Amino acid sequence: MPSQPKSNWLVQLNAEIIACTRCPRLVEYRERIAREKRRAYRDCDYWGKPVPGFGDPDARILILGLAPGAHGSNRTGRPFTGDASGKFMYPVLFETGFANQPNATDRNDGLKLKDIYITAAVRCAPPDNKPLPQELANCAPYLDREVERLKNVKVIVALGRIGFDAYLNYLKRRGQLPSRKAYIFQHGAIYKLPDGKTLLASYHPSNQNTQTGKLTRPMFVKIFKDAAKIADE
Repeated sequence: MPSQPKSNWLVQLNAEIIACTRCPRLVEYRERIAREKRRAYRDCDYWGKPVPGFGDPDARILILGLAPGAHGSNRTGRPFTGDASGKFMYPVLFETGFANQPNATDRNDGLKLKDIYITAAVRCAPPDNKPLPQELANCAPYLDREVERLKNVKVIVALGRIGFDAYLNYLKRRGQLPSRKAYIFQHGAIYKLPDGKTLLASYHPSNQNTQTGKLTRPMFVKIFKDAAKIADE
């Protein structure tokens, strides 16, 4: 699977994201985690910066997650890479034909995505995985620019309620959605949106959800099979 060259707009956007310091609480937290490290990763050079999106710029499917994990993406610099969520998700993307390999360990591991692009509502690791409303608002302009330039996207797979709400709020900012009331987050819910795209809701592949059986592998595989089917319509 050949690597897609990044478009100029994406190179520029990612450079701005990586340099961002809009949220003092998140800057302090991500940098402190990168200094202190987790014992298992004490020999690793942590990324410790905002994490840009990753994947195929021509993708028809957009995965919209919550935020980088403190010792996952905040360590590796790539979404869902190096933590339990990624270990659950990438094998599913491989099985459903969206990834060239099931493993994601670091930015140089050779992983390539086809027809999928991964981004997040917040680009910095938040304490307790809970970004504040103002932090979501500070990050929203990056998401707006990203979504507007990913021209081929037909399906948004929202991982968790925050990702789900983030896309609905994007439509509200564009004046395309007067209210979110009709859109209820539940796993497997499918909504046709005013912008012509389809929003597909999934539980987040967090350790908490996968270890308790709230989200199983067959459930997650079905999400991406459904996304592929909708993208082909």
